[in-house]
Amino acid sequence: MNKKIAVIGSGFSGLSAASYLAKEGNEVHVFEKNSGVGGRARQFRTEEGYVFDMGPSWYWMPDIIEAFFEDFGKKSSDFYELIPLDPQFEMVFSDGVMNIPDRYEEMRVLFESMEKGAGKKLDDFMKDAQIKYEIGMKEFVNKPCHSWLEFVSPKMAKNALKLDLLTNFSQFVRKYFSHPKLIMLMEFPVIFLGAAPKNIPALYSLMNYGGYKLGTWYPMGGFSKVTEAMMQIAAEQGAHFHFNSNVEKITVENNKANALIVNGEVLKFDFVIASSDYHHTESQLLPEQYRNYKPSYWEKKTFAPSCLIYYLGIKGKVPHLKHHTLFFENDLELHTHEIYEDKKWPTKPLFYACCPSKTDQGTAPENCENIFLLMPVAPGIEDSEGMREKYFNEMIARLEKHTGTSDLISKIEYKRSYCINDFQQDYNAYKGNAYGLANTLSQTAVLKPSIRNKKIKNLLYTGQLTVPGPGVPPSIISGKIAANEASKIY
Repeated sequence: MNKKIAVIGSGFSGLSAASYLAKEGNEVHVFEKNSGVGGRARQFRTEEGYVFDMGPSWYWMPDIIEAFFEDFGKKSSDFYELIPLDPQFEMVFSDGVMNIPDRYEEMRVLFESMEKGAGKKLDDFMKDAQIKYEIGMKEFVNKPCHSWLEFVSPKMAKNALKLDLLTNFSQFVRKYFSHPKLIMLMEFPVIFLGAAPKNIPALYSLMNYGGYKLGTWYPMGGFSKVTEAMMQIAAEQGAHFHFNSNVEKITVENNKANALIVNGEVLKFDFVIASSDYHHTESQLLPEQYRNYKPSYWEKKTFAPSCLIYYLGIKGKVPHLKHHTLFFENDLELHTHEIYEDKKWPTKPLFYACCPSKTDQGTAPENCENIFLLMPVAPGIEDSEGMREKYFNEMIARLEKHTGTSDLISKIEYKRSYCINDFQQDYNAYKGNAYGLANTLSQTAVLKPSIRNKKIKNLLYTGQLTVPGPGVPPSIISGKIAANEASKIY
């Protein structure tokens, strides 16, 4: 029997869950507190003509995203054009710049030029990473993770040792490379997973394969083209979308979620999928006796960083700047230590600049640049305008030095900052985190917050605080897992 199902939140996991549930013939209603679709992947336009993606900007693991469209008889190309970036990105060090080429053979040459034998070692690393990718992204992450028994299969048993769950990523990388710049290049992707490389299982070398080997892409029109496409698919299946609709409570009757209170109105449902922040859902939307976890549980968890972001509209073109630029003049280990252990504003920060107008002039007025600056920071620290401006000035100074320009500030015609307080306000994000729960070994698979509410049979969670974890492809997979679990329950 088909059900009337509510989905709270229209981020990637919510859109995914809504699409699969509606495809099965259910009456699906998606409630979004903000004015547009996408959650952290929202987009906004300015009066001056700039178009900013607010969140994700790295289009990696294209096959995983493509698999979503294929499940509905579509292709991503039906909705947007994907452009391969070459170079994929550049890394700025204190003594020079390293461009990461799109073609793997050229990357191999780059590695060999920096460290004798590193070209062959890159082949070995990527061969191993491909195995992890095919097991991890095609099987491991698709489990609902109610029990470790889900991972007991001949194929998983055969490949268990290859997953390197007990080796940390930092050690794993150093088995292959010794040049500091190559180590930093290989460790960089796991920053997206929300923990220092020394605390991430070596399994996640799959990120290197999913990024460097499969390429870095850009959807013309911006990342919101992906969420718009997913919304269109969900709508075509029959899902209904409600924007500016703040879910205030989930009401429970006879141990079942029976209604949502949305903008003061009581709406009855047979089933609820919470793609909203897990901690917020439990602590603010549910009566205490129906929560999976106590406040102390969340306090002990390792959360991914928050971010200080600046959206900048620049009059005139900025030379010597690529689509993606990583400013790694400082020590990665120090910055990650200050995020995860000292939990303070960084003393010598690393940061990232995205300039989509280098690829897509539609994101900025003619002869102008669209620049997005992002600096990872510890979640839960004090956020103030003064602190934001301090780091803004440092990032601009380093950007000027790299591009050989002066007085960039005078060329800024649009400027907006976004940090911890905004993540809390817009997404109810726990401690203002930007990426969810870190993928440490003690927070992997069954050890993540449960996708099921243990006391309410018809309430499931999805998104970056539950399985399989943070990131765009995992969130899309999370929505599919939640939809499949809902089908089993009812």
